[in-house]
Formats: sequence, structure tokens, C-alpha cells
Amino acid sequence: MLVLPVAMMAQDGSTAYNFMNITSSARIFGLGGVNISTVEDNITTVDQNPGLLGPEMSNQIAVNYMRYVGDSNFAGITYSRSAGEQAAWQASIQYFGYGSMKHTDESGVILGDFSPQDLSFAAGYTHDLAHNLRGGFKVKLLYSNYEQYNALALATDLGINYYDPDRDLSLSAVVANLGGQVKKFNDSYDRLPVDVRLGWSQSFGSLPVRFSITAWNLTKWHLPYYHTGDGTTSDEPELKDSFSSNLFRHLIFGADFTPSEKFYVSIAYNYKTRTDMSTYNRNFLSGWSLGAGLDVKKFNIGFAFAQPHKSASTFMLNLTLDINDFIQ
Repeated sequence: MLVLPVAMMAQDGSTAYNFMNITSSARIFGLGGVNISTVEDNITTVDQNPGLLGPEMSNQIAVNYMRYVGDSNFAGITYSRSAGEQAAWQASIQYFGYGSMKHTDESGVILGDFSPQDLSFAAGYTHDLAHNLRGGFKVKLLYSNYEQYNALALATDLGINYYDPDRDLSLSAVVANLGGQVKKFNDSYDRLPVDVRLGWSQSFGSLPVRFSITAWNLTKWHLPYYHTGDGTTSDEPELKDSFSSNLFRHLIFGADFTPSEKFYVSIAYNYKTRTDMSTYNRNFLSGWSLGAGLDVKKFNIGFAFAQPHKSASTFMLNLTLDINDFIQ
């Protein structure tokens, strides 16, 4: 029997390719893992919204690494380039490796080891649509290899962003992961995790803090989960499907503290992550994420950390540079 990698989001196995929902940006990971409205002059922030890309990011290159749950290691590289004064394009490659797993037959006899992996090749384009308004798209070619099984899929992200610099107000909308499989693993068809997302980010007055609220998983209202208690009783898990639990499982709350242009600290709370990991082994940090970034000479370094489960810490590192700084 071949054991395939589980979906990256517990209690939500209705789709495959859930690795597409894992950000390659330390800035976004520190803001809860999903954020489509943070406007910065940094190519990493356009990870989940092509509408945030702009010509001011021309010639930026970013590399990313994430140590994920278990033995999973993810890495990638992104490059952006202007296309005139009102447009830009980007290209990226992302690798998702899940460590070594046992390959067994139907009776449980171990036949060997294998290393499942996913690859994403992406290219995107963005253009100014009106004053303070940008729209763009990103096309992704997805390749999966799980022992002798492999599959191919195509997906598209569509994004738009309105940004008012005078009020530091950003409003975004994204339709993510539109597409389907070109080559199936076997006879069954696996759906992509299509999603609709809305985002708001804004700072107020002279306070160097930008607040964000991201609504996601908007293609379905009901996101029930099982609450297992604190482990002190033997009660059966309780199904949670109330209005309030569904509402907050759609929302991610984040804040950036930016005392200068060269430094930031971010914090966020993702209720869905906390409830997805709803076991008595969950700790206080489950659902919370932290991030920080610093400009060092000609480099920008970003770092983020989260601990969804007491035995599953995750961290991400970004390194971004502007090639123009080295050729001037």
C-alpha cells in the first residue's frame, strides 16, 4: 500500500494540491499564512495576490526556505521585472518535499522508502487599471511525484488591489487556484483548492502599526471541526458548527509594527489553524504566528515562526535583493 502525503490542512481533505495554500513569503507567514492586502516594495508580498505586483519591484529576486511540519522542507526562488511604467511580470519555482516515507504492500510488508514531492512553476503579469488600482494574474504548472504515481495540473490566480497611499489603505480581492488536472494520479480526479479571498489592511494616523483582516475559504460557509477537549476526560469529540465558529474560521487577524522602513515585526492569529489542530496536545501558541524583517545593506531578510502543535514548530526564511543595487 502506498501512503501519500496528507493534506496540508487537517480536517479538510476535500481537495488535493493543498500545498498551493502554503505561502512562500515570511512576511505573509508571519501574518497568519494568508494575506492578500499587505502593500510593500518587496516581491515576496505578492505571493498570494498578483495584483500587488508593480514596476517598482523591477529586478528583485527572492529566495525562500521553510521548515514545515514533520520532515517537510520547502524552498523556492522568485524574480520580477517591470514591463513599462504601468506593468510588471514575475516568475517563480517552488519545491515542496515531504521527507522519507515507507512504501508497503497490501499486507503491510515494507518494500522500501520513497520521497514524495510537489513542484510549482509560475509566471504572472500585473497592470495598472486606474488610479490606485491594479489587477493581475498568475499561471501555475503543478507537478506531483509520489513514488510511482505522478500528476500534472494547471491553475490560475486572479487578483486586484486598491491602494490609497495617503491613508495607507489597501483593499484586495483574489480568486485563487482556478484550474484542474491535466494528468491524473490514477483513475480518480482530484480537485484543486479553489478559493475566493478578500483582504483589508490599514494604518491609522502616526501609529506605526498596520492592521489586516483576511477573509478566505469563502467558497463555502460551513467549516465544521471536532473539539477534543483538554485530554482530562474520555468524552467523545464534539462537532462544532456554530455561526461564530464558522465566521472566525474564515478570518485571519494580523498586525505589522513598522517603526522604520528598515525593520518590522508582525503577529497574527489564524483561528482555523488553531481549531484544525484541535487536540489536547495543542499549546497556547497554536494559531499564532510571528514574523520579523530587517534591511541589511543591500539585502532584506525576513523570518517567521509558528507552532500549530506542541510537537510541530515551523519557521520560514526569506532573502531578497534588488539587482539594481549591484549594477548601478
